[in-house]
Amino acid sequence: MTRADIRAPVAYLDADTPLGGLRLAASDAALQGAWFLDQWDLPPPSAAWRLAPEHAVLVQARGQLAEWFAGKRREFRVPLDPRGTPFQQAVWQALLALPFGATCSYGELAQAIGKPKAVRAAAQAIGRNPISIFIPCHRVVGRDTSLTGFGGGLARKHALLAHEGHRYPGQNARARRITDGQAELPW
Repeated sequence: MTRADIRAPVAYLDADTPLGGLRLAASDAALQGAWFLDQWDLPPPSAAWRLAPEHAVLVQARGQLAEWFAGKRREFRVPLDPRGTPFQQAVWQALLALPFGATCSYGELAQAIGKPKAVRAAAQAIGRNPISIFIPCHRVVGRDTSLTGFGGGLARKHALLAHEGHRYPGQNARARRITDGQAELPW
């Protein structure tokens, strides 16, 4: 399944975050997408999409996102409807089970869904997560705690992990988590 296969949401709006603009997209009842505006896989709004700054789900998502970045919220209560294969759905559900501040490796995530040999497939499903931050794919790190890929870029992943209390000395893929204290937030 590719991004083009995903049924298009009906409404969208762009939200400001400390890490840059984030496009939120929703059906009438649930959030279906959240992509940074410079993300390589940001789908362009189709003719079926409408800019909807008063859409209930989008307003709720934008508000909860602002609270999360302000440190006033640790989990989201926005209805989600990510589109994907049954395997992708299982991976995304496992990501949703990771609480604020927790991390896991790709292998641990594959084990959590009962597919311990499907590490690469789990990594691909994580890479296809259409609802960044709300489905916390940024919480998946390398087995040795190293920073690994993130659709919004490693600098943003670094910042999101710092927001959740993880300290990394750098933003490259070889950076390993330091456990001697809290990280400073980049915003």
